Amino acid sequence: MAEVIVETASGKVRGQKERGVSIFKGIPYAAAPLGENRFRPPRKIEAWTGTRDALAYGNLAIQADNAFALPPDLLAIWPLGGVEKTSEDCLYLNVWTSGTSGASRPVMFWCHGGGFFTGSGSSPWTDGANLCRLDDVVVVSFNHRLGALGYLHLEDIAGSDFAGAGTAGVRDIVAALEWVRDNIATFGGDAGNVTIFGESGGGAKVSVLMALPSAKGLFHKAIIQSGPALQMATREDGTKTARQFLGELGLGDKDAAKLRSLPAEKILAAQTAVQASVSGASIADRRRLGFNPVIDGTFFPGGPFAPAAPAASADVPLMIGSNKDEQSLFLGHLPWVTGATFDNLPEAMKPYLGERSAEIVGRYRTAQPALSADQLGLIIVGDLGVRMMSLQMAERKLAQKAAKVFVYLFTWETPVLGGRLRSCHTLEIPFVFNTADTAALTGDDPARLPLGETMARAWIAFARSGNPGWPAYDLADRPTMIFDLKSRVENDPFGTERRIWEEKR
Repeated sequence: MAEVIVETASGKVRGQKERGVSIFKGIPYAAAPLGENRFRPPRKIEAWTGTRDALAYGNLAIQADNAFALPPDLLAIWPLGGVEKTSEDCLYLNVWTSGTSGASRPVMFWCHGGGFFTGSGSSPWTDGANLCRLDDVVVVSFNHRLGALGYLHLEDIAGSDFAGAGTAGVRDIVAALEWVRDNIATFGGDAGNVTIFGESGGGAKVSVLMALPSAKGLFHKAIIQSGPALQMATREDGTKTARQFLGELGLGDKDAAKLRSLPAEKILAAQTAVQASVSGASIADRRRLGFNPVIDGTFFPGGPFAPAAPAASADVPLMIGSNKDEQSLFLGHLPWVTGATFDNLPEAMKPYLGERSAEIVGRYRTAQPALSADQLGLIIVGDLGVRMMSLQMAERKLAQKAAKVFVYLFTWETPVLGGRLRSCHTLEIPFVFNTADTAALTGDDPARLPLGETMARAWIAFARSGNPGWPAYDLADRPTMIFDLKSRVENDPFGTERRIWEEKR
């Protein structure tokens, strides 16, 4: 492998060229948020002399192991994060490029998933090299502050010394986008053609970025994969979480300043306890409880997509979609699912569906009579929390009449673990990055591999031109790209089920 040296605004970095792709890992994009910088907005990185190695990923943000409490058989094939050590010194990004000179290339800026409290930009699934080998593009991934260190709204408890603490993590993301604006040309990228994309929590990050005035102009297209975020935490929500967090540490409102000197391990322990207490919250409330960006009315003025699509990104084309069986990943192993029958399912689903439970189960069963009770229950919960919210966001974006919207549905089913996961949450990621050949979650049938190239090329096409290759969404026909072994466009797929939820709005 040959070395490649590029000069950034902060100094020279040394990467390596592998099979035609220049790769740079672990480039700092902001100063380490340590000591007095803890809970504060990111600060500029100091320039260095000489040439800095960019050969290994940077540290992971502070986070818990197995934050979603997945069973061992699933955890073994589901690499949410990387293998690097965790540290508060985590503000690093990675660049893959098909060339550091010549034509300006579309930039694809990946926001990792894991809610706002776990995950990293170094998952093997999201290695950007294969996208660069498919086409002339630049891919960027990054780490940012997570959990309490990134989203603890202390301003209304402890005053201006903690201003911005409830949005510190998303301010990191804006700083990474600013780094792209200032430096990506030297990596062969076009700072005027940046697409932000992310899955799950990463899709929620894209949703939030679309609502930030400070991010306007830093990106030009957006993709939300199974991560719709209509509403984030209010100041009141954030303050409630902050008090709960302080209580876990035996601290009161007047003790907030002590948080800057506590060991990160204690911060994480309190964060984990708070997160566990909200894990059973309804899907509608999930983005408002625990550790999420807080709508402060200034940096983050509102929404992001409630009551309407954000004005800050009105001119930004959007691609948005979901997977057919979103919740099989998180809920498929739970007793109410494994023991589901059509007799007990309506009662089991009341925590999700309330008094409409029996009605909705009955109507879904009529619409999809071939499904077993467990399959039906998981699809309903997935539709409730992901697909219907995604379509609602598409509709609100369309209402602006300022940019096109494209909708997809991923339906390919993985055969692993006896096929129980079907088209689960996150399954599309290795296809988007064309890394399915090394992703254990996708199995080993070579027939799956062409789907990776199909999806990767669609994502690249959207990043390049704003058109992924199928008709834009509209409310008359609702054209939707179905991604499967035989991908195709269908108008209003599962429209009967969609209309059930519209009655509830």
